Amino acid sequence: MAIKITDECINCGACEPECPNNAIYEGGVEWAIADGTTLTGNYTLETGAVVDAAAPQPPVDDDVYYISPDKCTECQGFHEEPQCAAVCPVDCCVPDEERVETIEELLEKKSRLHL
Repeated sequence: MAIKITDECINCGACEPECPNNAIYEGGVEWAIADGTTLTGNYTLETGAVVDAAAPQPPVDDDVYYISPDKCTECQGFHEEPQCAAVCPVDCCVPDEERVETIEELLEKKSRLHL
């Protein structure tokens, strides 16, 4: 499952540089699949929408840092644990129960993001 950042976030930004998928953004900032990945061309989001990888997507949250679930792999294939959760001083990086994914699915997402 993807990791999400709760409203308890203090906007310290410690999590953002730790993400190997560049999936963490400051509140209100648009995101793109291509940010920090090798992707170009069309990409299918988890909603089924097909977008250009470089096309800006609307922010997931306007007030606090957020994680794009389309890019979160829980650090599978990179680290033994999600790095955002490991460095968060207020423990607000938690599993998103609405986006349950197996380790195999997370690794497959990683391979799509990093060709």
